[in-house]
Amino acid sequence: MCNDSFLWVDEMFLVLAHFLIAMLRGYKLLIKAADMGSTKAMERIAYALLFGDQLPQNVTAAKDLFEALAENGSHKAQTALGFMYATGIGVDPNQPKALVYYTFAALGGNLVADMILGYRYLSGINLPQHCEAALVHYRTAAEYVANDIALNGGVLTEKVRLTERAENLSSNGEIMELDLYQYFQLIAEKGDVQSQAGLGQLHLTGGKGIEKDYEMYSEGSEAVPQNNETALQYFKMAADRGNPIGLTGLGLAHLYGKGLPVDYEEALKNFKKAADKGWVDGQFQLGVMYYSGFGVKRDYKMANKYFQHASQNGHALALYNLAQMYSSGTGVVRSCVTATELFKNVCERGQWTERILSAYFAYKENNIDSAFLQYMFLAEQGYEMAQSNTAYLLEYEQPTLVAKTDCYPMALIYWNRAAVQGYSYARIKLGDYHYYGYGTLVDYETAAIHYRLAAEQQHSAQAMFNLAYMYEHGLGTEQDLHLAKRFYDLAAETSTDAYIPVFFALCKLGTINIINSIQSANVSKIRMYKDL
Repeated sequence: MCNDSFLWVDEMFLVLAHFLIAMLRGYKLLIKAADMGSTKAMERIAYALLFGDQLPQNVTAAKDLFEALAENGSHKAQTALGFMYATGIGVDPNQPKALVYYTFAALGGNLVADMILGYRYLSGINLPQHCEAALVHYRTAAEYVANDIALNGGVLTEKVRLTERAENLSSNGEIMELDLYQYFQLIAEKGDVQSQAGLGQLHLTGGKGIEKDYEMYSEGSEAVPQNNETALQYFKMAADRGNPIGLTGLGLAHLYGKGLPVDYEEALKNFKKAADKGWVDGQFQLGVMYYSGFGVKRDYKMANKYFQHASQNGHALALYNLAQMYSSGTGVVRSCVTATELFKNVCERGQWTERILSAYFAYKENNIDSAFLQYMFLAEQGYEMAQSNTAYLLEYEQPTLVAKTDCYPMALIYWNRAAVQGYSYARIKLGDYHYYGYGTLVDYETAAIHYRLAAEQQHSAQAMFNLAYMYEHGLGTEQDLHLAKRFYDLAAETSTDAYIPVFFALCKLGTINIINSIQSANVSKIRMYKDL
C-alpha cells in the first residue's frame, strides 16, 4: 500500500513538472504578447517580475510597468501599486497613497482589492475600524467566490505553516488519468462503496479531468463521458450500502430532476440519511431545502442549523449562506461582525489562494525574496497563515528586500496581525518580542499580557510555562509562587512535551519554597527572642 502511495505522489509531481514547463513556455508567449501591447499579458509579466514567479525578480521593473498600466486604468496594476506603497517594497511607504490605489482598484472590480479593504476596515489597519464597510467589500468578493465554487468546485491548496516546518504536501491531484479511472471503475463494480460513490459524483457533476455541465447534456471529455444513467447506477450501488455520498447523489438527482423525476420528498429523505451520517454535503442540501422551502415548510432556524453543521466541516457554500443570513438578519439576530468573518472565510477559498502553493515552492527552492513577497501579498488580503509566514521569514530568513534593522519591527507587525486572528504561536511570539526587546523596547508587563492571553484563550502550554516563570520571578507582575506552580502544573497537564521542563522548574520552585519557609521560621524565632 505504501509503495502505491509513493507511486501516486511521484505521478502528481510528474504532472506538476509538466505544468511548470508549460507555464514557462506560456510566459515566453506572454512576453511576445506584451511586446505587441496586450494589457493582460503585461499585467501577468509585471506580477511575475514583482514576485519572481517564472521570471527573474525585478521589483523596479515591475513598479515601472505597473505605473504605466495604472495610468491606462489597469485595476490589477492599481492593486499591485497599493501593495507596494502599503509595505514599502520598491517605494517609500505611503499609506494614504496605498489606500487611494486600493480604492480605485476595488471600484474597478478587482476582488483582491476588495479583500484588502475589507480586512483593513475589519481590523482598523490605517483606517478607522468600520464593520459595515468591511462587510460590503467582503460580500462583493465572497459572492464571486461562491458562484465560482458552485460551478467549478473549490480550490484545494495545502496551507503550510513555516513555523511548523511542515515538509510534506498532500497530493490533491486535479487530473484523473484514464487508466486510473478504469481501475476505480473495476473495484467499484466489485463492490467497493467509496469508489461507487466517487464515480457517481464524477459522472453527475464532473471533475478530475471531466468537464462540468450542470444541464448534463455535454459530451463530457475523452476520459469519461458525462451520463446521468451511469451516475445514478453508481449512486444507487453506494446508497444501497448506506454510503452518504451515494445518498446525497440520489438526493440531488431527485431534487433537480437529473435522470429522475423531481421528487422533493425523496430528496429530503436521502439528504437526511446522509446528514445523519455526518456527511457535509447532505447537511448543506438540507439547509438549502429548509431555507428555500423545497418540499418542506420554509424554516430558517432549521436551515441555520444544517448550514452551521456543514460550515463546521468547512463547506464553503454553507459558510456563504450563513453569512447572508447574518448580514440580513434572516432567521437570526443580525450580526455585522459574524457575517463579515463568514464572508472573509469564503473569500479565502478563492482562486487567488493558489499563490500560497507558489510561495511555498519558492521557499523550498530557497528563493526567500520571492516567497516573502508572495506571502506578504496574501497577508495584505487578510490570510492569517500568510501573516505568520511573513513574520517567520522576516525573523529567521531576513529577506534582502528589507533592511536588517527593519526585519524585527516589521515582523512584530505581522505577528500581531496573526495573533489578533487567533494564532497562539503568534501571540507567544509577541510576548517574546516584548520580553527580549526584539523590534521594540523590553516590556515585561506587555509580555505577560500576551502570554496570559495565549494561555487563557488558546490553552497554549508554552504560554502557561512562560507565564509561570514570570510569576516565579516577579517579571511584569507581582511575584506569586503559588500562581507560578499553578501555571507550571497546567502546562504539564496541557502538553506531554512540557513534562520535563516543568519537572525541573517545579524542583527549583520547591527548593525556593523550602528556603523561604526556613527564612520565615528564622525571622519568627528572632522576633520571639526579641520579645523575651
